[in-house]
Amino acid sequence: MKIIYNDGHVAECPAEEELEVLRHSAAHIMAQAVKRIYPDAHFAYGPATEKGFHYDIDLGDVKLSDEDLPAIEKEMQKIVKENLPFKVYPLPREEAVKLMRDRGEIYKVEHIADLPEDAVITFYQQGDYIDMCVGPHLTYTKALKAFKLTALSGAYWKNDQKNKMLTRINGVAFRNADELAAYEKEVEEAKARDHRRIGKDMSLFMTDDLVGRGLPMFLPKGYTLWQQLENYIRDKEVMLGYQHVLTPCVGTVDLYKTSGHWDHYKDNMFPAMEVEGESFVLRPMNCPHHMRIDANRPPSYRDRPIRIGEIAHDFRFEASGTLKGIERGRHFCQNDAHLFVTPDQIKAEVSSVVDLIFSTYKDFGITDYRCVLSLRDPEDKVKYHQDDEMWNKAESALREVLTELGIHFTEEIGEAAFYGPKLDVNVKPAVGAEYTLSTCQLDFCLPAKFDLKYIDKDGVEKTPVVLHRAILGSLDRFMAYLIEETKGVFPTWLAPVQVKVLPVSDKSMDYAEKVYEQLRQLRIRVELDDRNEKIGYKIRYARQVDKVPYMIILGEKEIAEGNISVRDRATDQTNVYTVEAFAEKLKKEIAERK
Repeated sequence: MKIIYNDGHVAECPAEEELEVLRHSAAHIMAQAVKRIYPDAHFAYGPATEKGFHYDIDLGDVKLSDEDLPAIEKEMQKIVKENLPFKVYPLPREEAVKLMRDRGEIYKVEHIADLPEDAVITFYQQGDYIDMCVGPHLTYTKALKAFKLTALSGAYWKNDQKNKMLTRINGVAFRNADELAAYEKEVEEAKARDHRRIGKDMSLFMTDDLVGRGLPMFLPKGYTLWQQLENYIRDKEVMLGYQHVLTPCVGTVDLYKTSGHWDHYKDNMFPAMEVEGESFVLRPMNCPHHMRIDANRPPSYRDRPIRIGEIAHDFRFEASGTLKGIERGRHFCQNDAHLFVTPDQIKAEVSSVVDLIFSTYKDFGITDYRCVLSLRDPEDKVKYHQDDEMWNKAESALREVLTELGIHFTEEIGEAAFYGPKLDVNVKPAVGAEYTLSTCQLDFCLPAKFDLKYIDKDGVEKTPVVLHRAILGSLDRFMAYLIEETKGVFPTWLAPVQVKVLPVSDKSMDYAEKVYEQLRQLRIRVELDDRNEKIGYKIRYARQVDKVPYMIILGEKEIAEGNISVRDRATDQTNVYTVEAFAEKLKKEIAERK
């Protein structure tokens, strides 16, 4: 595949750059198609992305919908068939501004003003479409073999909420039709696993615009699942000596100024509320509250380590375009804890946290993950607390501990918290890109900011070190992960409904009610399907929609023999039990969390 660079020379495209060039060229071809259909459109940015491309466009009063995408795609196909050559040429700044102004490209004119004075400004042209760009691009439009427009979204000009909201048209492009087909298959699998769809079908959670975007509400079945996760992780933490607390969902602005979050995290927080002369904010994280708990009981070194845990409600102002069900919302509950330790306890406590992470992953069958040592970017003077000595000390300490523990990890610059380095455990879900599930952060910064102290064995007052750690991350995101990994087919101990009682007809309804009540009294999560439907429909619904582990099918034979027929979701086999024997089997399975 030949490409044309912005100095005009043509060369064979390096294999590793093929997709980026294809996708960048696809963005230009899409822009040309949009311009043909909507002549008054003005264009902002149109880059290649990891899977495809997009272009941010000002369409004036025109409101696009998904139904408009096929027409744009059809026009793109027409441009590809026209086999237009990509031509490139530079222009002096004054001529570049005039060209863009004459063509009504107000965003390009503003972009030129942001460029350095000595910048070389180049333009690529295919047919009647001209775009300011550094390239490289295809030599002819016909080289774009496989593409598809996928979605519409909104994007602020320059990613600044103070600027105008533009229309972002998203698409994908690949080397050939087979790669596109594989992508489309992956998309279908993602739809089948989408926790938002499954959550709705299984009545786990809901959202409501009147309540607010990004503020999911857990329905009875979803909250049951949520509680099982909470009980699971709290039990494990209690066995490891954690003390659990409950702290407010708000704090004063001064609290977050002290911690440094106000300077480094304010844009992700909800606006302050003024009450009786004080400013309060919804908390985005819990460490400042826990710091104050430690500050109000200055212990001796003998009391260290102190492990404070909380399933805490937090609030962050995520951009509306990033919201995704319970995976990313504006309200979520963190499985949070802060360990206040002496320096010589760091290794043992990090080791304990790592063991807890891997033990939890084993319980949930999570095997596809990698460990990352996330470090600061020393060149970033805004994002990070400025204290080179502290950072060098913290990063070296965490690196040394992970190495001594024999944990294989990679290092990534610029991914640390503003106050310290961290171990991130990134999982690779069944579909989509990897993301961080668990984390352990080493912090020398906040204990000093909050003036935390303890009396060491030598009688000297010293400052503790804090480990911030989350095992399940947020319960909301972990639940979304589980839903998409299992497609809602939860193990019995987690399943919101563990057993469904299905009477064959009205003749077995009284017996079904009796069996249902017996199991309910034994604290089995059971439902009775008393709808006037055929038994085949009830079985299919229980299996495919409610995804219940066990279905008890009751007819005249079961009534006569005084037993129950139990269909196992896992094997699709039916076995006969007494109610007592089945309940015993079930309680053992639940207790073992199989």
